[in-house]
Amino acid sequence: MSVNEPSFTVGIEEEYLLVDLETRDLASDPPQALMEACEAKLSEHVSPEFLRCQIEIGTPVCATIAEAREQLVQLRGTIAEIAGEHGLAPIAASTHPFARWTEQQHTDKERYNVLARDMQVVIRRMLICGMHVHVAIEDDALRIDLFNQLAYFLPHLLALSTSSPFWQGQMTGLRSYRLSVFKEMPRSGLPEEFSSPGEYERTVDVLVRAGLIEDATKVWWDLRPSARFPTLEMRVTDVCSRLDDAIAIAALFRCLARMLWRLRRKNQRWRSYSRFLIEENRWLAQRHGAAGRLIDYGRGECVPYADLVEELLELVREDAEHFNCLSAVEHTRQIASDGTSADRQIKVYEDAIANGASKSDALKAVVDFLIADTVDF
Repeated sequence: MSVNEPSFTVGIEEEYLLVDLETRDLASDPPQALMEACEAKLSEHVSPEFLRCQIEIGTPVCATIAEAREQLVQLRGTIAEIAGEHGLAPIAASTHPFARWTEQQHTDKERYNVLARDMQVVIRRMLICGMHVHVAIEDDALRIDLFNQLAYFLPHLLALSTSSPFWQGQMTGLRSYRLSVFKEMPRSGLPEEFSSPGEYERTVDVLVRAGLIEDATKVWWDLRPSARFPTLEMRVTDVCSRLDDAIAIAALFRCLARMLWRLRRKNQRWRSYSRFLIEENRWLAQRHGAAGRLIDYGRGECVPYADLVEELLELVREDAEHFNCLSAVEHTRQIASDGTSADRQIKVYEDAIANGASKSDALKAVVDFLIADTVDF
């Protein structure tokens, strides 16, 4: 590794929903003993979320994608084991098939109490879960430069992850309804472009000085320079039901960052496109997932996502080989072929209905599918 190459270490955060194994509904008031047992076993790698029916995990800093996978296996498995002792189970899905947000309780912590006060119904509706991937880029100027360029690829990453086709018992027609819920939050969506770390800091500081936010942790863009670590934090993706889908996306994001670094080393860069155009691809990914099409701006036409995956794989092959994660990255090809969690959830639901199940029982069948998929390592 050259002296100027970032470490590109990786960390993954996932949020899960806790469901009652008997009713398949959300556990709106899970026992405190569950969280205490998780913290005893997983220490700082597990934490409560805004809603009490949620739980968040975070891997340690990982040097390899294989290490990140091992950590996720342990974290998912431990939470599933402890939850099972309380008649509950975690599901790695960005929305619950039929739960009602009005019936959930938020966690009684100062940070969450402030959010509830400030955001009102907007935050109470956040019955959604996501996956965040951190990639370390230690140099401040390089981090902002790659941040600007990586925004182009956010729709491509989103399309691979979609797991939220249902909302409060209804089929939404979207593969990622989560983003429709999240866009009600301020300071969300696609990020701005910045010419330097200084411009980014000055921009955020306007809101800090005005007393509107404490720091940059309250900036909830699809991609952001982390306020806590020297990383870029990719936040656009749904949480993946299948662990190997999550690992494939993390590996691809890491490889895209290194690919852009290689371009910079040769005094080249990815072409800049307007956020207006990227926003359209983001919508197409949200609506159709990996089964749809995205705009190829060079060709000026919509292209099947499966074709774009092949182009992405060619772009990052050198980086995947460098990180020894080619098989993980190539799993994106299988996602594009077989579909995402959203596609599988819809099929489970439609098959159940076709076999004579009631709508309620079909939705419960989706929950059962998600319970199994979350721990199918």
